[in-house]
Amino acid sequence: MRNFEKTKRVVIKIGTNTLAKGGGIDTAYFAGVAEQVQGLIASGRQVVIVTSGAIGMGAGQLGLAEKPREMKMRQACAAIGQPLLMREYRKAFEQQGVQVAQVLLTAEVLTNRKTYLNLRNAIETLLDLGVVPVLNENDSVSTAEIGTAFGDNDKLSALVASKIDADLLIMLTDIDALYDKNPAEHADARPIPIVFEITEEIVRNAGGSGSVHSTGGMKTKIEAAKIAANAGCRIVLANGREDRVISRIMAGEPLGTIFMPKRKLSNRARWILNSSPAGTINIDDGAMKALRNHKSLLPSGVRGVEGTFEQGEVVLLNQSAKAVASIGSVQLKTLAGKHSTEIKKLLGPDHRDVVAIPEDIVFLDY
Repeated sequence: MRNFEKTKRVVIKIGTNTLAKGGGIDTAYFAGVAEQVQGLIASGRQVVIVTSGAIGMGAGQLGLAEKPREMKMRQACAAIGQPLLMREYRKAFEQQGVQVAQVLLTAEVLTNRKTYLNLRNAIETLLDLGVVPVLNENDSVSTAEIGTAFGDNDKLSALVASKIDADLLIMLTDIDALYDKNPAEHADARPIPIVFEITEEIVRNAGGSGSVHSTGGMKTKIEAAKIAANAGCRIVLANGREDRVISRIMAGEPLGTIFMPKRKLSNRARWILNSSPAGTINIDDGAMKALRNHKSLLPSGVRGVEGTFEQGEVVLLNQSAKAVASIGSVQLKTLAGKHSTEIKKLLGPDHRDVVAIPEDIVFLDY
């Protein structure tokens, strides 16, 4: 479980509070990360960093004692802090002879199939060149998703690990491990060294949001672990302030909590699962049973349509699965409950006579 000798591609997520020291930039910490990452590269591995900290660094630069709540101020802090953040990464990695590249993302980039593939190709090229991509949410232009879509980049790191087929996701935070209870409220809380399945109890015991300039909490880390586990990716959650934590994790030391993968999905299936649904298709019990037997969704099983979506967009099926719709919402409302032959009568003889094919349907439960 802790043997990472065959691990070739690693995503390292570093939280806001881990990067900072006394409210300011900890240059020595960046240098330590760069040295450890250079060691991984020298051993033949590829590394991607997902970083937080832009808003926090911007707030610190402005002398703000607390995380700004107003959207415009958060965007301003991100714009100020992002170049400071990348300057520290660039300086630290240059001392190790390693190039870094800045990649800024929004939630829409990962949901849209075309932009997602473009992103994947760009990261693959950078890795082939021996460059370390440093990814962050593009907070200065994000609106609704800022600080909520990715949860201090916990979810972002898992999505990236999933989409680039990483073998391991290391989440460096300001907590030691996952506990069986909230350690801030229970003195007898005990760390959990290994998680084979993320149960409802584990989710309930997860704490709230992070402190000061951080937006993440244990709950977002649990959600991230679920995403990475679907990619067949192991996840180690550990205290980022442990001495040489990255190197020690890679050496197999039992630091923090390791989450073991539950199922292995194809790259396309993971994209479907992790995309925000554009609408919902309500289907009857017979259709749902057929889907679980790897059958197509037929219009005869459709009972209703919620939202507006186009052909090729991801939708929910009864809150139980996600699928790529072969038919847009407007046409599907007309075809709901009818025989498959009605599809070709309405949309033409070359159109698929199903609402979704088995290969484009992914169940949420596992």
